[in-house]
Amino acid sequence: MEKPDLDRLWATFIRFSWGDLSSGGHIGLIREKVADTVSILKAKGNVSWYCFVIHDKNSGVPTSTDDEYLYFHIMFSLKKHINPVDVLPIYCVLTRKVDPECVNAISINSEGAEFDVSLLKDESIEEVWRIIGEQSEWLLKLLHSFKDSVNIPVSHIKRFLNNYTDMTALAMTRSR
Repeated sequence: MEKPDLDRLWATFIRFSWGDLSSGGHIGLIREKVADTVSILKAKGNVSWYCFVIHDKNSGVPTSTDDEYLYFHIMFSLKKHINPVDVLPIYCVLTRKVDPECVNAISINSEGAEFDVSLLKDESIEEVWRIIGEQSEWLLKLLHSFKDSVNIPVSHIKRFLNNYTDMTALAMTRSR
């Protein structure tokens, strides 16, 4: 995964319901719609970097205050000067160019403390975004390792993600 060009960042959104989330159906949607969107962009040689997260109207989706849906928020960096709306699937909505100022910092907690890029060997916010992109890429590879014909239980995804907390002892507390 390359570092993103912050001046060539775009965002698009794929809508889904709280019911999809509570039933675990969002995992299938990542496999189908998010992975397909990324594949389409990569196949045309248009994307050097991408990441995705889940947001709603209160956490980054440019939508109306009465919108009760969740969205896969996909950001991507374009290699070529194209209008991504021309190549994105029809279920991608609210597609827009990202203001570079909006991605020049990444908060690390709910209080808004910023990631200290000087801690990295490559002291750049682009490097932080590259690593975040690798996380998205890893999740898509994980989901791709399951048979196409199965609905992946959320518990199986949690098991793999649990290894991250086990490797770093992030969830451990000392018993007294």
